[in-house]
Amino acid sequence: MADRAQEQAGPATPDLAALAAITDAVEDGAGLPAILRAAARALDTSLILIDRSATVLAVAARSPADERSLMSDADDVTTIELKVAEATVGRLRMRASERPTDASLLRLVTTLIASEVERVRAPERASEEAATSFMRAVLDGRIQDRQDLVARGKELGTDLGSGASVVIIRAHPRNPTEEDWRRRLLALAARGARPIAPGAIAATTAEEAAEIAVLLPDGDGETGRRAVSAILRELESGLPGFAFAVGRSRRTEDPLDLFRARNEALLAANVVEGEPERTELGYEETGTYQLLLPHMNDPAELRRFYDETVRPLVAYDEQYETDLLGTLSTFLECDANVNATAQRLITHRHTVRYRFERVRELTGLDVSSTDGREKLSLGLKAMRVLGIAPPRGPARERGAEGGRVPR
Repeated sequence: MADRAQEQAGPATPDLAALAAITDAVEDGAGLPAILRAAARALDTSLILIDRSATVLAVAARSPADERSLMSDADDVTTIELKVAEATVGRLRMRASERPTDASLLRLVTTLIASEVERVRAPERASEEAATSFMRAVLDGRIQDRQDLVARGKELGTDLGSGASVVIIRAHPRNPTEEDWRRRLLALAARGARPIAPGAIAATTAEEAAEIAVLLPDGDGETGRRAVSAILRELESGLPGFAFAVGRSRRTEDPLDLFRARNEALLAANVVEGEPERTELGYEETGTYQLLLPHMNDPAELRRFYDETVRPLVAYDEQYETDLLGTLSTFLECDANVNATAQRLITHRHTVRYRFERVRELTGLDVSSTDGREKLSLGLKAMRVLGIAPPRGPARERGAEGGRVPR
């Protein structure tokens, strides 16, 4: 009977003392943790406050187990968007209480929390926007005076006068995931870099792009390597189920050379994208790909070389679901040995030779000649540097038969 009476009692009466505690915490500048604890008492529930980048700002939970449960998608956990002037400033994860929460009380409390989040985080966001603008200007080569560049960096808390390096990070979800994972990617990259390289700046390279650039003060040439290791640990822990590709530049002593360093990191990231067994690559490990670095400023030249060499193979593979490109790549990795290529591809050497005859017909380049192999090899490298994904169709051609390959 008591339980039935409690169910019929409706929403709990607001605890005015608890509400007063929230306003006291706001007025005293006690901080978000104190405000959230007062809000949890007012709502008689457990709460976790998360910002737009999925960083936990404050927790008001009864135990570590309660906190872990709040972060999971349990049936009794609700996520409330916190908005100020229609702009989302964060999220509040709340456990449903035994008695319904009064809607007006909930709206009042969440509005107070949202306003405080916006007040506390606004200066930080303004600083982040200034740092992002500075980094993009540096990496685009738009700041031409070294003293001005170093001075502007110091104003933002980053010292580039003793050298710096650049890291490019890409993430690819293997499965459908939440929409705000790009913000979390940015937050994790910054979190991993800054303990190793204080003053590091992380920003997306384009709006809504799943690519992050990190500008690292690097006085010893080893900071970049250590920062990449720390960043990867954060990414793998914070974004499970994602594939990553990380490219790192060499250290540049003159910050005016960071435009070139950006290209080095981009080249390394593009190369490592085509190597599923690797996650990160430094520019110094890219080998003969470095021959193409001067063309990074003019992708049209790389595109022209790609068009004149391997593009016909890509088009053929896409149309007929063959694997001329993959066979060529394996052949070059096997030092132009047909038997080794056939063994690695688990196919007959005559099939490999037939495919190379098709390569010659399509490109005019013969893999049996040194010149032909060199041009095709550079064409494959240009394709990787341009970030062009190879076709994924199976190699199921039947002799010299034309037309679309039957499934």
